[in-house]
Amino acid sequence: MDENKVDINSLIGFFLIGLIFIGWLYLNPPPPTPVVAQEENSEVNLENESPKQDLSEVLSESNINESEDSNLSFENSLSKKNELVRIDTEKFIIEFSTLGGQISSLELKGQLNYLGEPINLIQSGNSTFNLDFTTKNGRIFNTQDQTFVSSINDRGSVKQVSMKLLVSEDVFIEYLYSVNLDDYIIDLDINSRGFYNILDTSKRYNLNWELSAFRNSKSISYENRYSYLTYFHDDDKIDYLSISGDDEDDEENVNWISFKQHFFSSVIIAENENPFKNVEFKSEDLVQDNNTDTLYTKKFISKIPFDYSNSEFDNSLKFYFGPNQYLQLQTYDIGLEESVDFGWGIFGFINKNVFVPLYRFLSGLFPYGIAIIFMTIIVRIVLAPVLYKSYLSQAKMKILRPELDEINKKFKDNAMKRQQEMMSLYRKAGANPMSGCLPGLLQIPVFYALFMFFPSAFDLRQKSFLWADDLSAYDSILDFGFYIPLYGDHVSLFPILASVSIFFYMKMTTGQQMASQPQPQEGMPNMTKMMKYMIYFAPIMMMVFFNNYSSGLSLYYFVSNLLSIGIMFTIKNYILDEQKIRQQIQFNKSQPVKPPSRFQRKMQAIMDEAERQKKNKQ
Repeated sequence: MDENKVDINSLIGFFLIGLIFIGWLYLNPPPPTPVVAQEENSEVNLENESPKQDLSEVLSESNINESEDSNLSFENSLSKKNELVRIDTEKFIIEFSTLGGQISSLELKGQLNYLGEPINLIQSGNSTFNLDFTTKNGRIFNTQDQTFVSSINDRGSVKQVSMKLLVSEDVFIEYLYSVNLDDYIIDLDINSRGFYNILDTSKRYNLNWELSAFRNSKSISYENRYSYLTYFHDDDKIDYLSISGDDEDDEENVNWISFKQHFFSSVIIAENENPFKNVEFKSEDLVQDNNTDTLYTKKFISKIPFDYSNSEFDNSLKFYFGPNQYLQLQTYDIGLEESVDFGWGIFGFINKNVFVPLYRFLSGLFPYGIAIIFMTIIVRIVLAPVLYKSYLSQAKMKILRPELDEINKKFKDNAMKRQQEMMSLYRKAGANPMSGCLPGLLQIPVFYALFMFFPSAFDLRQKSFLWADDLSAYDSILDFGFYIPLYGDHVSLFPILASVSIFFYMKMTTGQQMASQPQPQEGMPNMTKMMKYMIYFAPIMMMVFFNNYSSGLSLYYFVSNLLSIGIMFTIKNYILDEQKIRQQIQFNKSQPVKPPSRFQRKMQAIMDEAERQKKNKQ
């Protein structure tokens, strides 16, 4: 591998990733989906929903009339009066509605959206929670249509809200919510009494939960990219529906389902020992145009079937309503932290075990923007030996370039022989082109890990630095008032600074690389010209691609490039001495050549055989 391809490979790889993202988002737009605003207490029709009816009608048509309880009535089901039960905790303000017995609003404390308004995960009918079950006469009944009777029980750090759908004192369905006053978790017990004469227990009853996610960030496309339905199953597997467009799926043994927005989630959690046996998921993309304001980003739907227990409802589950803060989610020890997208494989491992604790430590000592700078300094110092190895390899290749050019001319018509002579020269001089490529490859996991870290770092949300009022969003300094495809409707400053810095960094490094580049053979691509183009193409791509991204990410790349320029300048002028390197190469040539390794012998044998076959054909 030619030495001069070292650093440029990782840069080319990154910008190819950028092209793939852009092509994915703009060449394959999601199919249009009509957005229907929902009014407060509105109905969300399920696929199997029958026309609305009161439980009293169901009772009058069911076998309960033939039992000794045939005189039971259900007067409260005839009333559609909506009464609210409000509870104020340390984490949120929650209201329960007697219409449907469900959560009607949930406002997170201390969290604001891009307009400075409180974050509401549930409000104005954007969420419906419903049980549907089949009676013995084949009618389908929905609890969301009925009026419950509420009561509150204060248990110190926990407040219990009971919502009962009453037939009588002995016949009812109850939702028992236990609200922890100092946590984001809400427990829910669903039970019933006296329904054995009504239910068709040969069929399951279904828990249906739907939620339309409110837009909370400045960039609709950026927030929507990180909003998706994700679920944890089989105790150790995480999966999710499509990020763009509509998608649906089903899964068995589900531990929890998260209606994940960019920085907040609404999660339904199964009992530890009783995962949901089977769940149907659906996600709808409600954003039709990224440059048009919209109320919602996505609509999430889940349908969870349950079996009856002794002909009654009997199930327990939990809800989590709160931030996608990795360390907070980790405290529950049920894998909720896996919903935070820090990347897969080694990238996620680096983020979870290095950058998350490192940034948490630094942000506890310094303001959040300064913490990013210090973290960047630490990363560049750790990677400084990699830069040194890369530059040393480039320096050796620069010194060997005249001899490599001579070999190219001498064996221009014999590629196999040319390659053999080059390998022989590398062995004699103690130079290895691979030693230049490997340092660049070692930086890729760190580079991509940080690319995933900053957009998902909750700690950056609404933290200001210099002109950026929110390090988790773009830092606009000029709004156009119109939308430019690919770029956006504004100008962000940090991406421009990062683009300028990467221009000078590439100008500096590619100069060394082009000096060590052998003259290309006829028919071979001219890497020198490609590098010249990349000097200008890469900064433009960065400026366009990062214009809508987290300003914290652009700040990191800006500082990182400045530090890289400083480190390379120091290595070139104060650490490496080309004269000493030249003397070392000449000394290496004068020494006996080390016997080739087993791999080198095998490669040599392959090339010799190929050369022999070529001569036989001639």
